Amino acid sequence: MSTVEKHVNTRLAGIFVVSMMVALSGCASMSADECVTSDWRGIGFDDGARGYTAGRLSQHRKACAKHGVSPDLQAYQEGRADGLREYCQPQRGFNLGAGGGQYNGVCAIDLEADFLDAFRSGSQLHTMRSNVNSTNHQINAKRHELDDIAASMRVAEAGLIAAETTIQDRILLLADLKDFAERTGRLESEIEALIQDRGVYEQQLASYQAVLADTGY
Repeated sequence: MSTVEKHVNTRLAGIFVVSMMVALSGCASMSADECVTSDWRGIGFDDGARGYTAGRLSQHRKACAKHGVSPDLQAYQEGRADGLREYCQPQRGFNLGAGGGQYNGVCAIDLEADFLDAFRSGSQLHTMRSNVNSTNHQINAKRHELDDIAASMRVAEAGLIAAETTIQDRILLLADLKDFAERTGRLESEIEALIQDRGVYEQQLASYQAVLADTGY
């Protein structure tokens, strides 16, 4: 199998997995047994504790309608309100932000201010960590490219000294080596700049983590 064929097959496999995930995400939120035996207050509490919006009930209603069951709206709403009070705590907000999550505006006014303050602190931490990780990824990618160029240069240099290489081919190989050398210089400069950026990001992250430690996070 050629490299191109392998790449195509890998892409198709990835598309299939994504398609399956999308299909599964559209599956019913509850089974027939769950609908019939449901503790709607408990379900509401779980949904609230996970930060689901009120639209989650519509998914339950649609799933259970197929089995002739309607949700107990009052029990669900009471349970969800209790669950949201557990969800809308500052530590949960911080963890949500630090994990790169999104806030869906589900918290009551009396809890939202502190939750959002903590969420923003966590989001800032997430951004700073992402800056360090992204820079590391770029550095590694450019270093891999340098390795590939070095390998190509060795091949070109071997071609230059090969007895069967024609004059025209030698000219082309010399041009390739010039391009490789220029690209190597650019990559080395870019890596050096990225290493400096990483040092700044790491310092910012360490300083911010020290601030968070003082606030209890």
